[in-house]
Amino acid sequence: MSGPLTFLVASPHLRGGIFEQAVILLLEHDTKGAMGLIVNAPMTQSVTDLLPDTPGQPDPAWLGGPVDPTLGWCLYPQPVGLDGEMRLTPDLNVSSSLDVLRAVMASGQRFMLVLGYAGWGAGQLTEEAREGSWVWVEQDTPALLWDVPAGERWQAALDRLGVTPDTIMPGGAQA
Repeated sequence: MSGPLTFLVASPHLRGGIFEQAVILLLEHDTKGAMGLIVNAPMTQSVTDLLPDTPGQPDPAWLGGPVDPTLGWCLYPQPVGLDGEMRLTPDLNVSSSLDVLRAVMASGQRFMLVLGYAGWGAGQLTEEAREGSWVWVEQDTPALLWDVPAGERWQAALDRLGVTPDTIMPGGAQA
């Protein structure tokens, strides 16, 4: 999978719970369902808090979604040459391998450790988008992840579309 990155941006009408103002990096979307990682929800625990054998990693871990919060994902720019890496764009990779995470940390490059993921059953995400719950934002680079502070990513994603939250109507498009 190499091409533009797709971010799902929560509609301002999606209120309450984990998905309010969420920005989700979509990793997979096909006829069987969809999955992605919330990329604007830093946790209070640092990487070192979660992996005590990795001292000196004060960056926060991130809450990726409500599904399987014990599963960790690593987002990072440069491949490290190990099994289990998936290239999303030339400058963004993802892996759920602990060996890859350790190699990424050892390489000194920036990374995000994301716990859990957001998942949808067959047709569910398409229906939620039709109802107006999500706005789709495609980007050629992961700048939204690396260059925008977490608390500003939701607004920044909407800005990339030229959309202000108060112009998004509830209910989605109706044919």
